[in-house]
Amino acid sequence: MNIAETPPKILAADLLSRFVALVGEKNAITDRQAQAPYLTEPRDMFRGTSSVVLRPGSVAEVAAILKLANETSTAIVPQGGNTGLVGGQIPQHGEIVLALNRLDRVREVDPVSNTMTCEAGVTLLRAREAAAAADRLYPQLLPSEGSCTIGGNLSTNAGGTAALAYGIARSHALGIEVVLPDGRVLNALNKLKKDNTGYDLKDLFIGAEGTLGVITAAWCGSYRARAPLRPHLSAYLRRRRRSIYSGLRTSAPPAM
Repeated sequence: MNIAETPPKILAADLLSRFVALVGEKNAITDRQAQAPYLTEPRDMFRGTSSVVLRPGSVAEVAAILKLANETSTAIVPQGGNTGLVGGQIPQHGEIVLALNRLDRVREVDPVSNTMTCEAGVTLLRAREAAAAADRLYPQLLPSEGSCTIGGNLSTNAGGTAALAYGIARSHALGIEVVLPDGRVLNALNKLKKDNTGYDLKDLFIGAEGTLGVITAAWCGSYRARAPLRPHLSAYLRRRRRSIYSGLRTSAPPAM
């Protein structure tokens, strides 16, 4: 399925080479066959075309790409784990694909403040594993946890199977790092939970799907992992439950 039948835009050779130089030829995919995983979504309902898929490995490279794109009026489509099912991450008109899966470092896990800093390309599974290693719980849970990314989840404000219990993606972000369309970097990484200063800028970008800027990292809140019940307490609760159920079964109906 294609959103529109307009012909895709083809980058001029000199402009294409300028973009390629920002990340190096190894991380600039121009071969159509190699581009295939970036140009269709999981259900194969949306397909796109692109002159190049850029895979930056640092925030500085993301900033340089957006700065050049802004100066040359070149359209960009950011992409995380490419797990979206509505085609928002697919280049429908020949846009450059900005794939963020190389930004995959967990920069810090801080069990004291119950936070961790994840780059945009960290998968949800890796974030949960990093939190669990520090006896913490990162509560968001999605069926695509092995491939969806923190940046993509925040950009789409993803929900998940634990949304009713713990909230959606926005609920877990204390701060973000985002590259603005002109290449400037807004560092709003903040693990202070009680922060009532000024505008809450992070919420402008969360859920904006890359239209206002590209999220490159986030301070994520976590919870203390729930300790299992002590054996004697667990046994006591089981006995009480059996006693209650037994009483309900043998009790006589109330007199009318």
